[in-house]
Amino acid sequence: MSKEMIAMILAGGQGSRLYALTDKLAKPAVPFGGKYRIIDFPLSNCVNSGIDTVGILTQYQPLVLNEYIGHGQPWDLDRLYGGVHILPPYQKASGSDWYKGTANAIYQNLSFIRRFDPEYVIILSGDQICKQDYSDFLDFHKKNDAEFSVAVMEVPWDEASRFGLMVTDSADRITEFQEKPKEPKSNLASMGIYIFNWDILEKYLTNDEENPNSSNDFGNDIIPALLRDQRRMYAYRFSGYWKDVGTISSLWEANMEVLDPENSGIDLFDTEWKIYSRNSGLPGQVVGKDAVIEDSMITDGCVINGTVRHSILFSGVTVEEGAVVENSVIMSNTVISSGSRVTHSIIAEGVKLEENVKVGAVPNGPAKEIATIGSGVTVGKGAVIGPKAMIKEDVKEGEVHD
Repeated sequence: MSKEMIAMILAGGQGSRLYALTDKLAKPAVPFGGKYRIIDFPLSNCVNSGIDTVGILTQYQPLVLNEYIGHGQPWDLDRLYGGVHILPPYQKASGSDWYKGTANAIYQNLSFIRRFDPEYVIILSGDQICKQDYSDFLDFHKKNDAEFSVAVMEVPWDEASRFGLMVTDSADRITEFQEKPKEPKSNLASMGIYIFNWDILEKYLTNDEENPNSSNDFGNDIIPALLRDQRRMYAYRFSGYWKDVGTISSLWEANMEVLDPENSGIDLFDTEWKIYSRNSGLPGQVVGKDAVIEDSMITDGCVINGTVRHSILFSGVTVEEGAVVENSVIMSNTVISSGSRVTHSIIAEGVKLEENVKVGAVPNGPAKEIATIGSGVTVGKGAVIGPKAMIKEDVKEGEVHD
C-alpha cells in the first residue's frame, strides 16, 4: 500500500551559531517555548496535516533527539505501517559517508522512501519554528501540475539579499533562483520546505550523486538542475508564522514572541492546531507568597519565590527569594539562587547560578547581545556574566566574563 505523501525532516545540523546551546545536543532538540523542543513543530505540522510517515535524518549529537522522539507516541506517529523513523548515516557494503549535504542526506535514504512508494515527498527543516498546513501546500502543488514546489515568504526588499530567492512569473512559476544576490530580482525567500514528485526527486538525487563536482545541496545543485531542464517549478506563498532560529538572537526573539501571540502570530494555545510534545509529567508550578510574576510563561514543576518579568521558564526551574529574571529564556531544571539577577539572557538546561550572580544586561540599542550559558554549567557566587558572554564551562566564584 503506497502513501500519497511522506515527510523527510533534515535534523542533522550542528547549529554552530547557537554555540553553547548546541554543544551537547542537536539543534532540533534545543528547547523552545517552555515545554517544547524545536523538532516538535515540523512533527506536529505533519500530524495536523494528515502525514503519518516521517523520516528524521540525524547526524550531529543525536542522542537527546533520538531519546526524545522515541516511538513517536506523543505525536500519534507510533504506527505499524509508517510512523516516525530515525535515519542516521549507516555503513553500506560500498562504504559510507556522513551526510555530505542536504541532497546527499535524502539520497542516502532513498531505500526508506521506496518502502512506501509515495506520489509526493515533502522535505522539511528540523530547525525552524513554523506552523504550516502542508495539505494546503500539496493542494497548490497538484493544482499547478508541478514537479517541484517550494514554500516562500515575502521579505522586505532591503533584506532580500540575505536569502535564497525565487524569481517567478505572474502565475508563480519559478523562472530563476538567486542565492543571496547583491541585486535581488525578487523578495520571495525560500523557506527550505520543498514538495517533489517522487519520481523527479529520485531521478535528480541519483544524477546529482553521480556528479563528482556537486556539493550535494538542494539550493546549490538540485534546484539549478531542475531549472536548467525547465521542469514545472512553482513558489507557494506562505503567510503564517515562520522563523529560522539559527542564531542566539533569533531563538531569543522567537521565545519572546510566544508571550505576544496576538501580534507575533505564534499561538501555542491554539487548540485548532496543537503543537504536541513529550510532556515531562511534572507537577504544577509553586508560586511563593512574595513572588512576583509578570507577563511570563511558567511551565510545570517550577518553584518561584523571586521575581520573573517577561520571561519563559521551562519545566522544573527554581527562582529563589531575592532572585530576579527579566526578558530571559530559562531552560529546564535550572536554579537561580537568591540575590542573582538574569537579564536578556538564554540559560540552558541544568544550570546552577549560585548566590548573587549577575548575568546579562539591558541592551543599548537593538536587542542583539544576549548572554548565553550552556547546559550543566555551575556559576559560582558573585560571578558576573556580561551581555556578550557565551559560557560553556563552569565559572568560579567572583569571576568576571565579558
